[in-house]
Amino acid sequence: MGMGTAAGGSGGRGRRGRKKAVMSEINITPMVDVMLVLLIIFMVAAPMMTAGVPIDLPKTAANEMPSQTQPITVAVTPEGTIYVDEDVVSEADLVSAVSAKATNGTEDRIFLRGDTTANYGSVMRVMGILSAGGFSKIGLITEREPG
Repeated sequence: MGMGTAAGGSGGRGRRGRKKAVMSEINITPMVDVMLVLLIIFMVAAPMMTAGVPIDLPKTAANEMPSQTQPITVAVTPEGTIYVDEDVVSEADLVSAVSAKATNGTEDRIFLRGDTTANYGSVMRVMGILSAGGFSKIGLITEREPG
């Protein structure tokens, strides 16, 4: 009987003397939470960062064209107001305003944005003024049709 008590007593002492091991793992859950919050913030803020005049672009089935670094954007509103990037210009000052923003002279690509309800004649008049000013790379901007 004495053997049973000796074995039982030594087992209890061994457990009390041990220390817990240091946890050396990284908890990823807080990092994932922070990344998801940042993702949501950027998804909400990104559409607000686009510069431009709010106009309703026509819809087409054409594919997107490859983009260059920073194109010059000319917009025509339904009232016939002309914007170069975000600055209002008159028809007389249009070529000089575009030339001031052009880095490669008349070789820069110009994106012409005409509102769906804008007068077709005013959009074509702006395009003609730019063409007469020596700018030959003029593209009309549209939105893709759904589907």
